[in-house]
Amino acid sequence: MTNTAENTARNRARNSARNTQVRRVVVTGATGRTGSRVARAAEAAGLTVRAASRATGFDWWDASTWADTLRGADAAYLAHPSDVGAPGAAEVVGALAREAVGLGVRRLVLLSARGEDQALPTEEALRASGADWTVVRAAWFAQNFSEGPLVAELRERGELVFPADGVREPFLDVRDIADVVVRVLTSGDRYAERILTLSGARLLTFGEAVAEIAAATGRPLRYRAVSTRDYGEALAGFGVPPQEVAGMTEIFGTLLDGRNAHLSDGVREVLGRAPRDFGDFVREEAAAGTWQA
Repeated sequence: MTNTAENTARNRARNSARNTQVRRVVVTGATGRTGSRVARAAEAAGLTVRAASRATGFDWWDASTWADTLRGADAAYLAHPSDVGAPGAAEVVGALAREAVGLGVRRLVLLSARGEDQALPTEEALRASGADWTVVRAAWFAQNFSEGPLVAELRERGELVFPADGVREPFLDVRDIADVVVRVLTSGDRYAERILTLSGARLLTFGEAVAEIAAATGRPLRYRAVSTRDYGEALAGFGVPPQEVAGMTEIFGTLLDGRNAHLSDGVREVLGRAPRDFGDFVREEAAAGTWQA
């Protein structure tokens, strides 16, 4: 076969794969902040979800567990278990993506971070895998205030200490991430080889965000900004490993330097509506008692 004929055959195969309807999707981190919402939204859209977590035998750090999870799926949602810009993330995401493509799972959607330089090698590893890829770059999650370590500070101490002074951020509801991911998966190749950048509806400082939570709960919650260095020392004092502390403080120093103090239109572009407002999120969580001591 000539080179031209070979290229034509490969292109036909690629286009055929792209046009295949997604029915079965692997969701990594299916019990986590974004993965759980992606799984629910995908099921609501009629997709068959295969949860990928340690509870189901999948381990990001053990490549021998990947094939059984990926085999037979049409697509996968990839959310790195620590941070998309963490040391080693590019290597493991690239390896998993290549494994997926080799097993016929060509449609891959990667959760990335808006404005995070450290995430760029991971995005490139996905693109180089041969997959029909989409990167979803998300702003800081609204749910970081209601799930994970930050909520414990607010609930138990009535104070949030964090390395962000007057920087403004358009906090993004993770349910919007889930809705965007599912729309991407169910739209054929419309969003293939695209980077989608998502944010919330308005800009707030971390102090203003805590003030909205305080008003909704009726509790005198406070926000105290510290330097990135001081925050890293506090993490080390809590027993976080030095390498992880170094990675986290580097990423925070990038994300919280003001570069993300603007809105992005990815939610409206994909879903045809405005992002959920941070105030709506706060009222829902306050009504559920999230920040009550």
